[in-house]
Amino acid sequence: MDTTVITGEEENVWGGGNKPLGASYGKMMMWFFIVSDALTFSGFLAAYGFTRFKFLETWPIADEVFTHVPFFHGNYPMIYVALMTFILIMSSVTMVLAVDAGHKMQHNKVVWYMFLTIIGGAIFVGSQAWEWATFIKGDYGAIETKGGRILQFVDGKTGDRVALADFAKIIEDERSQHTSSEGVWFENEGTLPTYTVNEVLQGFQANQNLVVRTEFKDENGHKTILSREDSLMKLNKEAALVVEGANLIHNEYGSRLFADFFFFITGFHGFHVFSGVIINIIIFFNVILGTYEKRKNYEMVEKVGLYWHFVDLVWVFVFTFFYLV
Repeated sequence: MDTTVITGEEENVWGGGNKPLGASYGKMMMWFFIVSDALTFSGFLAAYGFTRFKFLETWPIADEVFTHVPFFHGNYPMIYVALMTFILIMSSVTMVLAVDAGHKMQHNKVVWYMFLTIIGGAIFVGSQAWEWATFIKGDYGAIETKGGRILQFVDGKTGDRVALADFAKIIEDERSQHTSSEGVWFENEGTLPTYTVNEVLQGFQANQNLVVRTEFKDENGHKTILSREDSLMKLNKEAALVVEGANLIHNEYGSRLFADFFFFITGFHGFHVFSGVIINIIIFFNVILGTYEKRKNYEMVEKVGLYWHFVDLVWVFVFTFFYLV
């Protein structure tokens, strides 16, 4: 008799049904999605890690790339990225509070905490879009060699980066860009850089304080700075084109692979956050309409909360890999 009862209990617990292990079907499916998506992000970050290790001596330094803050001019390494991270983490806190309020059937608190979560997510997505635009536009400009290496310009006395706009010499009739009236520029020509290689070279020769900094790092982890003579020799022999900003083909900050991984991984994560914001908005309006109040539970808020915590956790790893390590 006792054995039969135990067997029956085991069948009730492990037999499946609508709520295996006490979890609803929807919640179990969300966990399956999170696990599969976590494996996807793990693969991307592992590929980034292996690639960075392989090209470690030429990999861009994050503190020299992510230095911008909206509405402020100057060099503020990692400040804005840290602020973005803080906002996203705080939105995860408000989501926890929304789920807790839902368990207690506190309708008004769920509304307010969901609203704050949506605002935090929207700020993060907007900040990431601004960061992309800044990364694409660039700040200083550089020269790409015939071998695909990047040469940046620095002040020989202070070691500070110098923008092309600060020394390039404007030469009239140096180049001509096709116009729409000629009918061929649509097919053969893209947007030209602000300066030509010749304008940069002549400006460099006229400014005796300038030297070239290469992609390669020295034993202290700093980019190698050439002497004035070596800089002139390298530019005259190897300068091929002017690079401004970063895209999937050229990257003024250094290795093109860095830009490729940055756009792909942060873009993939940004898509997840954007999707989460849209889903949160839908759930938010359902909360306002009293949909879950009528159902006598706020499990839908809990399920979307699982997704939101996941994208926040993934960002911690992305932030660590791209910005801190």
